Amino acid sequence: MTQAHFQVSPIGIIHSCFKEKFGVPRQSALAPSALACLELLPPYNSPDGVQGLEQVSHLWLQFVFHLSPEPKSLKVRPPRLGGNQKVGVFATRSPVRPNRLGLSVVQLLKIEQAAGSVRLWLAGADLVDGTPVLDIKPYVPYADALPQASNALAPTAPALIAVEIPEALAVPEPVARLVREVLSQDPRPAYQQIDPERIYGMHLLDFNLQWRYLVSGAAQVVALTPIEGDTTEPS
Repeated sequence: MTQAHFQVSPIGIIHSCFKEKFGVPRQSALAPSALACLELLPPYNSPDGVQGLEQVSHLWLQFVFHLSPEPKSLKVRPPRLGGNQKVGVFATRSPVRPNRLGLSVVQLLKIEQAAGSVRLWLAGADLVDGTPVLDIKPYVPYADALPQASNALAPTAPALIAVEIPEALAVPEPVARLVREVLSQDPRPAYQQIDPERIYGMHLLDFNLQWRYLVSGAAQVVALTPIEGDTTEPS
């Protein structure tokens, strides 16, 4: 049987509060405060393409894991299994996969349209800044939400850990909420043991976020330092 080859091009680019891979939620909607903007690219930056989309609350985004390496094996070590047990890549949502295609559900907050510009503001995004988006499809509740569905590898949402943000850091509440949502999912590699002396860091919004893990297992924010850049938030 002849194999078909397809060439695809991005219809848009994501501008996200997550500026690097580390720390991005492992599933969409786990950090509801995580905002992103999908900027449509020519020739798709026309109001014609999004006509009617204002009637939709959530979207499916098909995208490329552009920062992920090419897979070297068809088996991966998912974090949900402790990072040590191998399963087939097609039984997981690992970003290291053939064709590096991703699929996420996000909430549509609003649509901004101007001359030559169409931007979709999204919430609950698990997308790193600069992610190429290949397609948008409306979420259809009666077809996409299947209460009888099961997945024994990931039967429930992951357990959350406590997050401590010292008052002395004076973190504004909208940012603090996002920090709690991100860190409560424990971005640390699953196989790493807790080392209270080790400091972790990530670029979140326009801040350098640093934290450590206490013996209790809680994440404690050490510093939140502003860096030059634009915060991703709708006006």
